[in-house]
Amino acid sequence: MTRRLGMRWRIALPYIAVVLACMAALSLYLSRQLRQSGIEQYRAALTADASLLRTLLDSPTVASSPEALQRTVGPWAEGLRARVTIIASDGRVLADSHSDPASMDNHLGRPEVQQAIQSGYGSALRFSATVGAEMLYVALPLTAEGGQAAVVRVAQPLSEVAAAVARMQRTLTGAALAAALVVAALSFLIADRITRPLRRLTDRVQSYPALSGEGHLASSDYDEVQSLAHAFSTVTAQLSDRVETLAEERNRVSVVLAHLTDGVMITGPDGSILLLNDAAARLLSLPGADQARGRPFSDLVTNSEVLEVWRLCHDSGREHETMIEMPGRGAFLRAVATPISGEPVRGELLVLQDLTQVRRLETVRRDFISNISHELRTPLASLKALVDTLQDGALEDTSVARNFLQRMEVEVDALTQMVQELLELSRIESGQVPIRLAPVPVSELIETPLDRLLPQTERAGIELSVSLPPEPLVALADQERVKQVITNIVHNAIKFTPGGGQIRIAAARSGDEVVISVSDTGIGIPERDVSRIFERFYKADRARASGGTGLGLAIAKHIVQAH
Repeated sequence: MTRRLGMRWRIALPYIAVVLACMAALSLYLSRQLRQSGIEQYRAALTADASLLRTLLDSPTVASSPEALQRTVGPWAEGLRARVTIIASDGRVLADSHSDPASMDNHLGRPEVQQAIQSGYGSALRFSATVGAEMLYVALPLTAEGGQAAVVRVAQPLSEVAAAVARMQRTLTGAALAAALVVAALSFLIADRITRPLRRLTDRVQSYPALSGEGHLASSDYDEVQSLAHAFSTVTAQLSDRVETLAEERNRVSVVLAHLTDGVMITGPDGSILLLNDAAARLLSLPGADQARGRPFSDLVTNSEVLEVWRLCHDSGREHETMIEMPGRGAFLRAVATPISGEPVRGELLVLQDLTQVRRLETVRRDFISNISHELRTPLASLKALVDTLQDGALEDTSVARNFLQRMEVEVDALTQMVQELLELSRIESGQVPIRLAPVPVSELIETPLDRLLPQTERAGIELSVSLPPEPLVALADQERVKQVITNIVHNAIKFTPGGGQIRIAAARSGDEVVISVSDTGIGIPERDVSRIFERFYKADRARASGGTGLGLAIAKHIVQAH
């Protein structure tokens, strides 16, 4: 990258350039003037010399023959320190002081010769191949009786003029360099005074991350710089407060996004990901925000329904939403894609709401209604049938009526038990049932329910065993409630363990807690039903034929949670 010039150079260089340009222009102007002046002086001198020669050549004693002219022009040229040429009116060279006339070209076409013949005076400036230098020529006509007889031409090289011009140019060049050095020194001094406070200002700007708005810049003799320093101090104080506020807001937004359970994604106009929180990465199985930022949305997201709702929003510029069931995970999402048309961000906002728990609760509610309807329908149907039978005449038969009344009592007891268990479960869930914690030996918590259930295991041909550690275990618990939990779980195990099976109850210390476990060799629980066995009235398909209200495990769960 090209390094930029400092302010001192920016101030000094224009002055230096102006001085050099002025000196160059002055040198060019003076050189032209000196050259022109020298040429004019040479032209005047050559004109006088040509006039003198013309006077001499008009004398009858001189213009006798070309040979005589050739012998004469040599001494004249030495005396005048110039080249002398005599040219006939037809252009033939009659005599020349520096060359043999016979070897020279016809000079009728020379500009100075044409001017002399036409107007009586000719002058030209050109390079002479004969002499090998730039020459100034002056020509005058020689008149005789009957018209023009010849042209006398005097020429002199301009080497002295060129030398004088060169000397003057060298002098001006030296003066220009000296002036440039003086101007550079003065410019640097002036620029240093101007830029010194600006450099301090630059140092403050470069140290801005540590700037707190305190302190002041050094004063300057220039009002503009002082005003700039004061304005900068004011702006930095305000900007520092603004940056701190923005940083706090950004941190708050980052914390909110990081802890937000809904997934949030923002994409740019080109479809690249600008923002992604952890919830969105988790719900869509994407890499973290650092790896995903800047990458195309369509390359990272593999779910076709999410891609479709985003693409519809991206193409139409309108909000779209859809419900998505994530395959293989049992998750249920609501995806809402909203266009963002404001500044500074333009693109799409995708919000993913995890409705899995809501849908599960809806399923539980629906199943609860279905299950309780099923549980109530059986005893109510039995009661209805018994009542109808009694009304149809069975009431007259005392033995039959007594039997029907006993069966009705059994159904009413079942309904009463169901209502009592529902009431108790509701009270436990709402916290209306107090939990009275007290140190209780774990052996008592286990042995009392087992003594009550032992006759059932013997009738079913099930082996019941208990495993307790040698050292006594004491737990802080509500004794009656924990006994109820163990009774419900072991009773459930008895119902679903075939004859010859085993039920094992064990207790062990785990850190500061006591873990009581019940295991059996029964029919087991299907994996799809494991998460629902503690719901009210929920029964797996293999438990539909068994007795019970379907509330025992639900009561056990809420008692444990209450502890």
